[in-house]
Amino acid sequence: MNDKTAQTGIADAIQAIDQSASLNELSKLLAKVRKHLNQMSDDSDPVERAQALIDVAEPLLGLGRGAEAWQYAREAFSVFVDYEHWQDAVEAADILYQAEQSDSIIALGQGLWLAVTYPVKAQSTVTLLSHVIDETPDDSDGAAVAAMAAHYIADLRCEGEEKTSLTFLTTQLIARVAKRHRGIEDQDTLNTWIEMYNLNDVPELFKRLGLIVDVMVGEKWWFDREALRARLPVH
Repeated sequence: MNDKTAQTGIADAIQAIDQSASLNELSKLLAKVRKHLNQMSDDSDPVERAQALIDVAEPLLGLGRGAEAWQYAREAFSVFVDYEHWQDAVEAADILYQAEQSDSIIALGQGLWLAVTYPVKAQSTVTLLSHVIDETPDDSDGAAVAAMAAHYIADLRCEGEEKTSLTFLTTQLIARVAKRHRGIEDQDTLNTWIEMYNLNDVPELFKRLGLIVDVMVGEKWWFDREALRARLPVH
């Protein structure tokens, strides 16, 4: 065995130990949060119980038990929507997407609708839009729409260092999408690409994003969008 092979073997062994330790920690955390959930009474605050459900779903997801994580996060999502806890609902939708179940794309679409409609954290919205990019074929305009929407939301909802950091990330998203979409690598061609696909027209951009969400969800909405729209403040 040469030195390089030996070093590779040692690195693999260390990685295996680290993974084993991480899984052990997740298992301990899962036992702890499950105990907390089971100790909650029937008259516990519904939102607090939903948050406890998410606390269980997260380590289940980390342990690769997506089907179980889905069950907990799905129940929590409905509670958060019912009580208008939009940030929590969006985070639950992210877990549902990562659980990789048959309706995970549907969950992503609904979470994205909430994230764009309500002033949740920009980072959460950008995360869901990044998932849309990952799910979109390289030659589709949908990824470009998602990337530009992420950049607009980061610019609109953030300030100071957070804005600088997040808009840098969304700029990279746009560049990555442009490269895979049309092989674009320079700024001048990128600007032309943005204009060509009308990506700098914000109202049109979000109209197109809405169409993407409609395709993702179809008729399988878990809440009444029209009722929620009717309660939005009029500007």
